[in-house]
Amino acid sequence: MSKILLTIKAPLLCGVLIMSIFNCYTATAQVDTLHVLAYSVLYIGDTPPCQAPHDVLENYLKTVISYTNADIVGLEKREPEGSGGTAPVGFADSLLVNSFNAAYPGRFAYCTYTNVSAADNITTLYYNQQKLGYAGLLCTYSNITDFDTWKLYYKTLNLASTHDTTFLYVTLNHTSSGSGSGSATTRAAQIAGEMTQIETHFTSLPNMINMGDFNVHTSTEACYQNLVAPSNLNYRYYDPPFYPDATYSYPADWDVDPNSYASSLTVSTRTGSLPNTCSSNNSGGWSWYDHIFLSANIINNADHVSYMPHSFRVIGNDGNRLSKAVNASPTNTSAPSVVINAIYQLSEHYPVALDLLVDTSATSISVIKNEKEKVTVANPIETQLVMWFTKDLIGKTIDINCIDVLGRSQMKNSFVANNDMMLLPCTLLPGIYYINVSTNNIRLADIVVTKK
Repeated sequence: MSKILLTIKAPLLCGVLIMSIFNCYTATAQVDTLHVLAYSVLYIGDTPPCQAPHDVLENYLKTVISYTNADIVGLEKREPEGSGGTAPVGFADSLLVNSFNAAYPGRFAYCTYTNVSAADNITTLYYNQQKLGYAGLLCTYSNITDFDTWKLYYKTLNLASTHDTTFLYVTLNHTSSGSGSGSATTRAAQIAGEMTQIETHFTSLPNMINMGDFNVHTSTEACYQNLVAPSNLNYRYYDPPFYPDATYSYPADWDVDPNSYASSLTVSTRTGSLPNTCSSNNSGGWSWYDHIFLSANIINNADHVSYMPHSFRVIGNDGNRLSKAVNASPTNTSAPSVVINAIYQLSEHYPVALDLLVDTSATSISVIKNEKEKVTVANPIETQLVMWFTKDLIGKTIDINCIDVLGRSQMKNSFVANNDMMLLPCTLLPGIYYINVSTNNIRLADIVVTKK
């Protein structure tokens, strides 16, 4: 892991440049960086392929992943497997093998994904399993497409002995496209529904990323306002180029005045009908659809995770792409030519990225202090069953029952939760299980997990 040992001998002055970069971490803080990427990939995996053969597109994606050195990657508009789509079964694994782990062997895994909507495109979250663990699918909101929220945890070096970790939640979006009032109303309803679902799990937003292809044409759209100015400010997100970076100010209309937002435009990478006729936005750079919103916890470094100032960027956009393709004149030198070509070939959208800093020297577990869930289980299960509990459960007897897909109990255990985190021996065979967790016959959680 890329860590920085930051020792501060002078008084802590947040106005100093280095302090603004590290958001005023205390003395001798060990800081790791998480590179976050959101990418709308234009039905990658469709059959028959519209743009190019699967292996060709997978190699372009590999090029982008390799260049960005990403740790968290959200893919939107990926062709689904099974119901609602025609992609080959296992295409998520195909991308994992031929794009992600081909770029960085053994680095990536992906979270459980859904398609309750039976849509012709879905979202998938890939993560660096060397730095992060997967703690489950928190919730799904279904409206035309599925809006999933996943829970990750940071793998501190001494996690097993110290129980120290930090949770990070990621929501992926692909809202309805279109410039008319009807489309804007649909987008607003989709994000409002997603937010309502998230609010059932928290009293205020934790460390949370909300990112993807929002299809918004202005900051005054209700969809955008539902995120940055909700009625309950406990659930407010921030768009980093506006705050805290102050690169732009509200209100902003990137459709009417795209020149003012030239370096942040994310559609389109193409002009005309080349390299194929699959995309619908072939007018060069003209609008800003793709965003990475961050919760106040991250913006304010309230829980061991913070935003690296001015790190938001549109990969491949050098600020000279207004009405021009990513590979048009003037020569785009913002990335190597092989990367520029991959971005051009792969999608009509540019990928967007930012960097987060994680304080790895945290001395106490980030125990979900604002989460309504009582129990979290690390997923997938490896040699041990790793469970986290809210503080009100410490000292209580916990009963678990692991049930297989046929309804048969395969492992039962009762124990006293002596700590926030408990590690239990696991005798389960590889497969999918439902874990029922209770105390004093009061059901606490029903969790779906995979045993490797």
